[in-house]
Amino acid sequence: MIPEPTATAASRASEQNRNSYAEANSSGAVNHSEDESGNENRQKSVRQRKRAHTGSENVKCKSAKAGRSSVSRAGGSRGKQRHVEAVTLFEVLAMGRSAMQAVIDDWIEAYVTDRDTSLLDLISFFIHCSGCKGVVTAEMCQSKEDSELMSKMVEELDEVAGLQYKKFLAYPWILTVTWPMDTDSAEYPLMQPAPYGRWFHSEFCDFVSVLVAQCQHSVIFDSYLMNTLISLLTELSDSYVRAFRHTCTLAAVKLLSSLVAVALSLSVGIENSQKLYEVQKTKTRQKSALQQERMQKKITERAEIESMMDIIFKGVFLKRYRDVLPEIRSICMTELGLWMKLYSSAFLNDSYLKYMGWMMHDKIPDVRLKCVLGLQGLYVDPPLLPKLDLFTSRFKDRMISMTLDKDNEVAVQTMKLLLLISKTSDDVLSPEDYKQLLQFVYSSQRPLAAAAGELLFSRLLNSVALESDTRDEIKAEEAHKQQTSARLKALLQFYQQSELHEHVVYLVDSLWDCGAALLKDWPTLTSVLLQDPSSHGPGLTRAEQAVLVDIVVASVRQAAEGPALAGRSGAKKVMNAREKKIQIDDCTKLTDHLLVVLPKLLSKFSGTCDIVASLMKIPQYFLSECPEADNTQAVSGLTAEMGAVLDRHSGPAVLEAAARSYVSLCGAETARGSLARDARDSLVQRWVDQLTALLGDSLKGDSFSADEEKTGEVLGTLKKLRAFHNCHNLLRWNLFELLSPLLSAESSEGGAPPEVLLEVLQCLSYCMIWSLNTSTETLTSREKAVAQRLQLRLFCERGNRCLSHSDHSVQQQAFLGVCDVLTAHSYRLQVWDPTCFGPLLYTPSPKLQRALLTFVCMHIFVGPDCDSQSGVSENSEVERLEDLHKRRNMLAAFCKLIVHGVLEMSMAAEVFMYYMKYHNNFGDIIKETMCRTRQMDKMESARTLVLCLQQLVVRLKREQESGGRAHPGVQTFTSIKELARRFALTFGDLVKFRECVVMIHRNGIEFVFHEFSQTPETPTPPYLSYLTILSEFSSKLLKPDKKTVFSYLQKHTAEHITDLREECWQPLIYYRASLLAVAEGEDAASYVSSDRKPYLPSRSPFTKQKVEGSKSPCPFSPVDSKVSKVQRASFSPSHQEKTTDMDPFSVPVEPPAKRSNIEGSVLSNEADDDTVEVEL
Repeated sequence: MIPEPTATAASRASEQNRNSYAEANSSGAVNHSEDESGNENRQKSVRQRKRAHTGSENVKCKSAKAGRSSVSRAGGSRGKQRHVEAVTLFEVLAMGRSAMQAVIDDWIEAYVTDRDTSLLDLISFFIHCSGCKGVVTAEMCQSKEDSELMSKMVEELDEVAGLQYKKFLAYPWILTVTWPMDTDSAEYPLMQPAPYGRWFHSEFCDFVSVLVAQCQHSVIFDSYLMNTLISLLTELSDSYVRAFRHTCTLAAVKLLSSLVAVALSLSVGIENSQKLYEVQKTKTRQKSALQQERMQKKITERAEIESMMDIIFKGVFLKRYRDVLPEIRSICMTELGLWMKLYSSAFLNDSYLKYMGWMMHDKIPDVRLKCVLGLQGLYVDPPLLPKLDLFTSRFKDRMISMTLDKDNEVAVQTMKLLLLISKTSDDVLSPEDYKQLLQFVYSSQRPLAAAAGELLFSRLLNSVALESDTRDEIKAEEAHKQQTSARLKALLQFYQQSELHEHVVYLVDSLWDCGAALLKDWPTLTSVLLQDPSSHGPGLTRAEQAVLVDIVVASVRQAAEGPALAGRSGAKKVMNAREKKIQIDDCTKLTDHLLVVLPKLLSKFSGTCDIVASLMKIPQYFLSECPEADNTQAVSGLTAEMGAVLDRHSGPAVLEAAARSYVSLCGAETARGSLARDARDSLVQRWVDQLTALLGDSLKGDSFSADEEKTGEVLGTLKKLRAFHNCHNLLRWNLFELLSPLLSAESSEGGAPPEVLLEVLQCLSYCMIWSLNTSTETLTSREKAVAQRLQLRLFCERGNRCLSHSDHSVQQQAFLGVCDVLTAHSYRLQVWDPTCFGPLLYTPSPKLQRALLTFVCMHIFVGPDCDSQSGVSENSEVERLEDLHKRRNMLAAFCKLIVHGVLEMSMAAEVFMYYMKYHNNFGDIIKETMCRTRQMDKMESARTLVLCLQQLVVRLKREQESGGRAHPGVQTFTSIKELARRFALTFGDLVKFRECVVMIHRNGIEFVFHEFSQTPETPTPPYLSYLTILSEFSSKLLKPDKKTVFSYLQKHTAEHITDLREECWQPLIYYRASLLAVAEGEDAASYVSSDRKPYLPSRSPFTKQKVEGSKSPCPFSPVDSKVSKVQRASFSPSHQEKTTDMDPFSVPVEPPAKRSNIEGSVLSNEADDDTVEVEL
């Protein structure tokens, strides 16, 4: 099929071009049928990469021999065991790089013998790599100067034959590629999903590189191979077919990259030849002349290579770097960066750099990323920096703005690029630029923050550190201390200037990767804190000391727990063995040092509450297995200082940090843990004795009387006990008996102040929770279990009384305490081991249940039902958010009672009714409650939804009848209908919730018609409008269930006279229409408002229907096993004229509107039905 490259063969080639499909179908060598026109690689598995085909495209005898020889070398023994089959160049990709080199060597040998046939094999290779199984035909081009030549270069479609044609010049060939029309939509190899797509990309690029590398010493300079190949790739890369354009652009730029490698090799050879020529010139003139001739040959070859590179750049790159396909633009930018780095003498100038700068504005992140990565390769090489000065000054602003890129990887790599620029050129970035860039240490993305931290460390801290190494006579230790002090000063100054005084942990996390040595130098950090300002200059201010303490605490936390921070993503979640070992070593070091130094720090800063609160967190990160941890003297000193601090401060931050630190110290079963437990017990005992004495003087009977000083002492002691009881089991001090009398005193009779009651309620709730959690160990007899239940009952009764307290904060704490205790009791009942004593069953009284529900309705679902308010100050917005947070916690606590079965599921109806009204504030909590209750009992959960909707309808009806002021708990009919729609959306699986949906409909029908007696004064049921709401669930019914529900509806409406022409019956019509709308995607409104034929006037739907033989008012009535089908009634011509003259818009979509012929639209038969189904 491939003609010989002779003048006489041109006519034969053109004739073959006209008959190519007929010949190819008969031979089966080149083209494929239309059914096989898909992607070739889609049919070939990666596991079958070495499968050989029986034929080779455009392969004659010589190339077939070459293919067999290459396969014999690549296949080994497989070629000996069976007949060797020829393979195409496309199949070589699956054989690996070693086989690829062997096959290309054989192809070069075949090319030397018959270059036209071999070259057309190579052309077919690139066509097939584009995913096209088409036909390639060729004809000879007589001359490039032919005036009609360019008019023949076409790319057109033949829609009749379903084929596409592309005719282009690859001198001396005029090639015609014919392929099916669906090639562009197919997944060609480069676009196939991973891992095959990545594998093909790599193998395809390797093929081009190996081809050039194997040809560089032979046929690459024959002015035939490269010219034809460059012409082919240039033409196909300009095709509108994406597969051709993408594949051949990749091949072209990789070809240019391979030519760059050849040019570099020639440049090295020229330099070596030049040196050798200089040496030989002084010795023998003959050798020097020969060497000069060789050098001139290499120079000529390099010029020829550079000419090829220039042709490819202008013919492919300049057209494709702005291609509509992002993958092509990314390929161009990647290769351009490689060319400028490898062959800077030719490519690294402003005429090429401008393309990199322009494409940094590309809208696709991957293209921008490739530009940044390419620039990183340039800026990291110092000899290339002088050529980048103009580019840097021109595009510096763009690079700085890209740190705010929406793509995180682009922002991170841009920050690293700016870091390289700052290291190589000090004057490129201005102080304003640094101020903007260094703020990224507080970014929510850890990779970006770490890159900014490296910039901060290299710019600020290292520059300061270098100034401290000027005096050689200073000892090394002292020099290190001064160096660290100077760095800390710079770091503190930066932090204070940033004015973000609550983000120390984020700053430390950002500096951890590059400045861990500084941050983990705890001996120097603590010595700076402990030094006397008078002996070493002015020292640190109080604000700087507070920041430095926070840095120490943050570094301790980072070393012990890792980089996981709330609000910051991108951190590594799993540590390897090396990182775990480093973490253990760091914990050992900090425990050894801070266990001894921390008491000194606590003693020095004991008067500052915020610094002490931060220092008290450090023992939480001590390593219990550390040898220094058993230093009893150090542990005793630490606990003594912590006790002194607790005697002096009673702030919540100090108490919480101390309580958690004691948990860490007391947890270890070592000498350190024993000492810490003794110290904790002595503290608690002292507080209990002090509180007992104070309450003995202040609490007399049911009255609390104390002056302001004693009340303050009581309050401070209660805060300490409450903070420690939250983390420690203090049941042996019997705090419940000590504090419960405070809740019995009425405020009107001199009860305890609200702030005291808050602490008492929290302490009592902790007592009950600890008692329930330790039931397995403590309840050794039934008497103890009964006593525990008495305490639980007493706490619930006292909490119920506090729900009506005058102070709102006391009410909230009582509500939370009761809910938490009841939830804990329910959980202990579920996990209780029957083989031992456990908590006895306790059910909250109906009075308490009503009180909890009333509190939810009165104090949670209040205020605005949106997330944003206009015209509010910042302080009021913060207060609103804090109040919303408290209300969300209380609602979650109440919903837990329902989920754990403490309260009846029906009580959730009061919560569900606010799902839409307060969706922005509480929608997620209510929806989760729905899901949990549905997992418990889906039928009971569905009944709760029904109860919710029915209560809303009843309240709305009463409000309308009373005519009074609108009640906050009453919602409009539209909002109730929307709520029902959202409830219906939660029933996703129709089969799974089939019974639930049917029950909802049956319950709704019974709710409407139950105990309804029709009279002239009450022609319709009072809650008939509920049917409109119920219709929202009709779409969740299966078709058989729709018939069943409709039958159930007919059963209830058969006893009443339903005049469907009256407006009062519109809800019934709407509901019936929703049940009849059985067509997919048809709802009630479309069914009612559809253009249907009116019913016959002689048939009245209001007359009593007989049980047998009478037609149902609806053409889709439910049927049982015995159904008679009656032929559809035909209408008279006059009646049909009336139907035609009717106004098509006389039936509105909304059912409550007036309808004059609604019966006809609902009760008539389908126009294309031959029969109607009637109910027996």
